[in-house]
Amino acid sequence: MAASTVTEASGERIYAIGDIHGCVDEPAVLLDFLENSEGLSDRDLVIFLGDYIDRGPDSKGVVDLGLEFKKRWPKTRFLKGNHEDMMLDFLGFGGHLGQAFLYNGGLETIQSYGISVFAPPAEMVSALPPAHFKFFCELESIIALSGKNIVFVHAGLNPLRELHAQNDNDVFWIRDEFLHNIHSFEKTVVFAHTPHQEIFVHLPYKVGLDTGLVFGNKLSCIEVLSGKLIQVRRQSREVEVSAVELAGKGYF
Repeated sequence: MAASTVTEASGERIYAIGDIHGCVDEPAVLLDFLENSEGLSDRDLVIFLGDYIDRGPDSKGVVDLGLEFKKRWPKTRFLKGNHEDMMLDFLGFGGHLGQAFLYNGGLETIQSYGISVFAPPAEMVSALPPAHFKFFCELESIIALSGKNIVFVHAGLNPLRELHAQNDNDVFWIRDEFLHNIHSFEKTVVFAHTPHQEIFVHLPYKVGLDTGLVFGNKLSCIEVLSGKLIQVRRQSREVEVSAVELAGKGYF
């Protein structure tokens, strides 16, 4: 299996956002907060960590929201999650476990696009808005922060492989091998994928941002250089802001 592509990014502030899974209202509140309360600028970087689709009621609306946000803030970057990986495989464009797509929230995704669940994959592809198909095909695998010891992935990294030798099966799907082990990358890995009640912090090795929005918990976003944590609970329009001990310890 070919190595995953590692791309670089930089920003004055760096915001990372966890799994959304078809829930459009809460990320809309969060992004409005970043723009209007955080004073987002074109010097800042926003990284979505993947899993935009499946399970929730409006996967199409989530992709629309992300694309509109990127038009205003071109430094925005989107990582691929395992659910996008499943969808692309199901549609015949490479990936893993496409046969499990419909049973892992894919039905809700297809219905959000107004596509019959009985339609063949080719018909589904033709029914996707071109901008959405392009979005899914151009999602990134690994983003490394220039000049900082931080990398961003969806699921995690295989501790037994070098950073530039990771493969897509690792970065979209890995769980226990990454979660329960330390690694030697000399970088803090910011990831999502595995839901926790609160963000998962295991410094200097990893920070997990999937806090189970679609399961009724909350959406989490962190500005990694300051440790500012911004969260929106499911079916809430209130933004909760707190702090996490990340910076100032020599990790970054």
